[in-house]
Amino acid sequence: MGNPFADPLRFEQRVAECAIVIFGAHGDLTKRKLLPALYRLAYERRLPPSFSIVGNSRTPLSDDEFRSHMHDSVKEFLEDSPFDEELWSSFARNLHYLAGDLNTPKLYADLKDKLKSLGQSNVLYYLSTQPSFYESIVDRLGEAGLAKELPGADCAWRRIVIEKPFGHDLESARKLNAGIHRSFTEQQIYRIDHYLGKETVQNVLAFRFGNGIFEPLWNRRYVNHVQITAAESIGVEGRGAFYQEAGALRDMIQSHLLQVTSTIAMEPPAEFTPDALRDERAKLLRSIKTMRPEDVARYAVAGQYRGFRQEKDVKPDAQTDTYAAVTFYVDNWRWAGVPFYIRSGKKLPKRVTDIAIQFNAAPLSVFSANQDPAPLQPNLLLLRIQPEEGISLRFLSKQPGSGMRLRPVSMDFNYGSSFGERSPTAYETLLVDVLRGDPTLYTRQDMVEASWRAVQPILDDWGSRKFDFPNYEPGTWGPAEADAMLARNGHQWRNS
Repeated sequence: MGNPFADPLRFEQRVAECAIVIFGAHGDLTKRKLLPALYRLAYERRLPPSFSIVGNSRTPLSDDEFRSHMHDSVKEFLEDSPFDEELWSSFARNLHYLAGDLNTPKLYADLKDKLKSLGQSNVLYYLSTQPSFYESIVDRLGEAGLAKELPGADCAWRRIVIEKPFGHDLESARKLNAGIHRSFTEQQIYRIDHYLGKETVQNVLAFRFGNGIFEPLWNRRYVNHVQITAAESIGVEGRGAFYQEAGALRDMIQSHLLQVTSTIAMEPPAEFTPDALRDERAKLLRSIKTMRPEDVARYAVAGQYRGFRQEKDVKPDAQTDTYAAVTFYVDNWRWAGVPFYIRSGKKLPKRVTDIAIQFNAAPLSVFSANQDPAPLQPNLLLLRIQPEEGISLRFLSKQPGSGMRLRPVSMDFNYGSSFGERSPTAYETLLVDVLRGDPTLYTRQDMVEASWRAVQPILDDWGSRKFDFPNYEPGTWGPAEADAMLARNGHQWRNS
């Protein structure tokens, strides 16, 4: 087998020569997601032969020791791909390591020298650290002259990727934005939300705006309500210290699920460009009706599974929400009066993330006399994000035999069986986008602040209350109050 990086024709959409600097390279995100994604991109010839990866953490390591650690991690966590030792040897030559304290100027002086020795002028900084280090890293990069884009014909670029959580509430998000803007312009900042890199979430745009059949029905005249679910069957899995400071509302709804909501409910953009798409998503998030303090108890439910307080590093009286369900309304002409039910939780019956769009029932059921006592089920469009990505449309059909008895049937689209090829992981997609300078699937400052604004009244209310936790058993679909929240509108959660 020859050098796998030497074939210039096998794949398209390569990116410019660059260095990728990963702060927090000894953490789980780097081991489980970033390095496996970069290895796969190298396999597909999406990275240039002369790319460089510089990992940083406080742990003293040589380049070879770092490469050995990453070899084991990539081999363990590589998804849907074979691991090739010869390919790894070529890939690993581009891996480098730089130990140092994130808060000391010496690290950034050493980094400057390292980048110079590698001959790289295009640099991507990836913050894979605890959020408390974000501002310090950004300030030090700015002070060292490592944030400034260089003038010249080649217009060398500097970009920075920031992982969630982006702030702890609206005020801290604004403060963090202001801090980052001291060193980087908004055009250099890429706030990553890996849900937006998932194929099904991206396919929402094609589904809505590439077909003439669905978009005319995508409004309050035909849609009864929308349910968005992100359920996990596991608990906090050793992340108790982090999770008890975050909770389901902050960890999932404010970030991932509201960004998904904006993609589902936004207006059609005038053109398929990053600014046009992000403008419409931001406009949708700003249109979410702000709850009054007295409305929070009616439209938001907090839950905690039995056993959470016994998890490692969790306080015995923790008030953390391991389950959150919220009813949002969008104040615009398209969606006025349509409830968007969003929920996320741990220790639920199964791992599933999906979007269910329930249409209004037929205005007159001419077949009701021939049916069972149970009412006929209305049409439902289901967008499955994980574990199996696909789309399903439920409609009514006549059962075989005499008479006119109806039952629901489904038309299903599955990515794997329809295309017969591997879908890229979300991190593969998003890493290529940032290296190409495409911010379409990244969140902008106004979008982040708008999503915090939507949940801030709930955070304020929950922070001032003492809940009678735990209030749901592991393996169930959450507290009974969440069912009651939908029942007040004559709806129920889709749990199948």
